[in-house]
Amino acid sequence: MNQTKLWTKDFIIVSLINFLLTLVFYLLVVTIAAFAIGEYGATVSQSGLVSGIFIIGALIGRFVCGSIIEIIGRKRLLIMGAVLFILMTALYFVHLSIGLLIVLRLLHGITHGMASTAAGTVVAQIIPGPRKAEGISYYSMSTTLATALGPFIGLFMLHHTTFPVIFMLCLILAVISFIISIILKVPAVINDTPVQQKEEKPGISIKSFIEPKAVPIGIIILLLGFGYSSVLTYINFYATEINLVTAASFFFLVYSIIALVSRPFSGPLMDKKGANLIMYPAFILYAISMFMLSTASSSWVLLLAGAIMGLGYGNMQSATQAIAIKEATPARMGLATSTYFIFYDAGLGLSPYILGYITPYTGYGNMYAIMAAVILVTGVLYFFLHGLRETKRQRLAH
Repeated sequence: MNQTKLWTKDFIIVSLINFLLTLVFYLLVVTIAAFAIGEYGATVSQSGLVSGIFIIGALIGRFVCGSIIEIIGRKRLLIMGAVLFILMTALYFVHLSIGLLIVLRLLHGITHGMASTAAGTVVAQIIPGPRKAEGISYYSMSTTLATALGPFIGLFMLHHTTFPVIFMLCLILAVISFIISIILKVPAVINDTPVQQKEEKPGISIKSFIEPKAVPIGIIILLLGFGYSSVLTYINFYATEINLVTAASFFFLVYSIIALVSRPFSGPLMDKKGANLIMYPAFILYAISMFMLSTASSSWVLLLAGAIMGLGYGNMQSATQAIAIKEATPARMGLATSTYFIFYDAGLGLSPYILGYITPYTGYGNMYAIMAAVILVTGVLYFFLHGLRETKRQRLAH
């Protein structure tokens, strides 16, 4: 019975660690650009770099972390990343130049990539095999919750308090994540397979940094991330343009609530029936939400688009992560997690820059319509990269 127990003390602890790390990330994302402009006189482009380079750092952290996590150890790397995360957070109190602030954001992103990848690998190790998709679904709820609360708290504090208070809150959250990471217990066996088991031969190769089996679903989440990042980056500008600023402030809250409510159903369903049953409807829902967003002219349409996006992209996040982990062997679970998040972060990080060149020609509404088409094309790509194999696997299982 214990072998299939999901809600253990360690599962809750590692989920809380991920929540706190992600909360700090999103809290700073919506405030650090204003800090750069107000405190250092940064230009708009420099402030954008200050905000966005964190994701580049996270990519670097995940890339390096994937190759060394089995050498250093999953818990040890988590604690190391948490300590460095605290140090980088504390440095926001030091008055730097704009150049050094950019460097700090890059280093902060690297430590976040290390700690969050280690946490994602640990949770994949803790979750019982028969409940893998369900467990990942619940675990990713911590990210979804942080995605909603982080920007909300950050924007509220930006208008009602000072930057030192914001940084102090981030530092306290970082310290809490470190303290609870110490008491976390990581099993030495995953589904009866020793963690220390290695498959690779000695030597450096691309497989030392990337898990090839996680690349196909990584490509899918990268393309899907383009659409979501376009909403994160431009919805405030779009809402101002269509006079729906108040409704837009509740968009991510509605998105997160619907995503959270649907997770208890989508995770177990994926374990029993396979990923395709979740992914195909989610592609359609995600595309519909983007199209609704592109034509929104009232508050209820905008918020309904957020709710449908929560059912679509909100469940895709956990489903694709579960796919990446299930495709890998236990010995390469760390690399699979790292590889998945490299693609995930790349999609979120590249989208603002690429779409920044497209939007002036298309406008925000047409840009979201284009994203709806991209999502549908990605659904076709998913069919060939993973869907067909998943269908064959389900047929053999039954």
